Amino acid sequence: MRSPARLRAWWSGRLPLPRTLRARLTLGLVVLLALSCAAVGVAAVVELNGFLTGRLDQQLQQTGTGFPQSLEHGAAGGGRNTKSSDHDGDEHGDTRRQAAATFGARLVAGRITNAAVVPSDAHPGFAVTLTAADRAALAALPADGAGHTVRLSGLGGYRLAAWPGRDGDVLVTGLPTEPVRATVHRLELVAGGVFGLALATTGVTGALWVRWSLRPLSRVAATAARVSELPLASGEVALPPRTGGTDPHGEVGRVAAAFDRMLHHVEDALTKRHASEERLRSFAADASHELRTPVASVRGHAELALLHPGPVPPEVTRALERVAAESARMGEMVDEMLLLARLDAGRPLERRPVDLTRLVLDAVTDARAAGPGHHWTMELPEEPVTVTGDAHRLQQVLANLLTNARLHTPAGTEVTVSLAVPPDDGGATTVLRVQDDGPGVPVEIQPGVFERFTRADRRRTGSSAGAGAGLGLAIVAAVVRAHGGSVALAGRPGATTFTVRLPSDGAVTGP
Repeated sequence: MRSPARLRAWWSGRLPLPRTLRARLTLGLVVLLALSCAAVGVAAVVELNGFLTGRLDQQLQQTGTGFPQSLEHGAAGGGRNTKSSDHDGDEHGDTRRQAAATFGARLVAGRITNAAVVPSDAHPGFAVTLTAADRAALAALPADGAGHTVRLSGLGGYRLAAWPGRDGDVLVTGLPTEPVRATVHRLELVAGGVFGLALATTGVTGALWVRWSLRPLSRVAATAARVSELPLASGEVALPPRTGGTDPHGEVGRVAAAFDRMLHHVEDALTKRHASEERLRSFAADASHELRTPVASVRGHAELALLHPGPVPPEVTRALERVAAESARMGEMVDEMLLLARLDAGRPLERRPVDLTRLVLDAVTDARAAGPGHHWTMELPEEPVTVTGDAHRLQQVLANLLTNARLHTPAGTEVTVSLAVPPDDGGATTVLRVQDDGPGVPVEIQPGVFERFTRADRRRTGSSAGAGAGLGLAIVAAVVRAHGGSVALAGRPGATTFTVRLPSDGAVTGP
């Protein structure tokens, strides 16, 4: 159960409310019960205090003015006794039928002439010491016979009533309020203990009850968390079991039932999507495989025709050259599609130590030969960087990235290839970057730049020469994923960076 200080802090906003629905419901239940108990306790205390005070007033009416009136003539009615110098009166008066600790006083012209109290355990004597404040309070009492609560310095709290006497004086009678206060205080202690026990019991049982009632919702949350961790982007996905076993008539039950139906629809959609992907992948693989032979045949016949020794019209020669070039481009596209189909099918790649530094040197050398108008630079560590993987496919990743930089940037662009093993992750990752200061990748296509058949705006270079089919970066992403790595693009005009991260093969010294 929360302490009052924490509840006040929550109320004032200094502490946040509990985050879970179970804790909030339990806290709300306990707070409502605490407010109800407080209201009942306050009402009971006020009512009991009023009732007991009323009983004191009734006793005052029954006691009347007998005791204060007897103070004037003494217990035997034998005249006035001499007053003590320390007290306002020491006449014993008539104490018969008077309750212990009954107070009596006689006032003449607003001045106290006699005052005494019936002996009790708390006040064994008759004498009363009154201060100036006590005298003023007694003199201010209206002589209407009604009860008034007054605190006397030497006696404590009293319920006093004043009546006019027969010879122009005022007679005051009072009974102590200590029994009333003690009874009310006892009620406060008992009520506080009972209500505290009730709050503690309610807090524990309420938390258990709320937890039991929200079990279906907890199962829904746990299932949703497991679903959120599943790789739903591609491939066959096995969703977790349904929540099930919930009363559909309650709110929580309806939520669980709706969630189960949603999971069923999602699983059905994922199954259909996977089947469609498998059919498409199979079709792409089969089509690519079947196209390789006729494309190679067309290319071969075109090249053979170009080798004919006889005279050939220039138009025919040009047509044959275009046929040969397009056949070669189509052959490359078929090979790329077949490679993607194999990677999608999860075909294992070769797993051998690869000197990535040597691959970078070879790839940049080839890029210089293909694009002499660009400025090619390298930033390599002193020690060779080795990873485990397929050397041919990693070489293809480098070639595609450098070809992409060459084809989509104008002459004079500086292309920098860097290789490093950052020490911040203990040398577990090798980072390859290809950066250029060209016009940049259009913002609208950056999110899908690694998807298949995504092509940049040809206006980036002002020429369509050498534009590919949009499969180069898709092959880069697929090969890097097959090696357990990742690839990302950070692009803006004047700075386009492709970053490839691969698992390192042992500890390597960075740059």
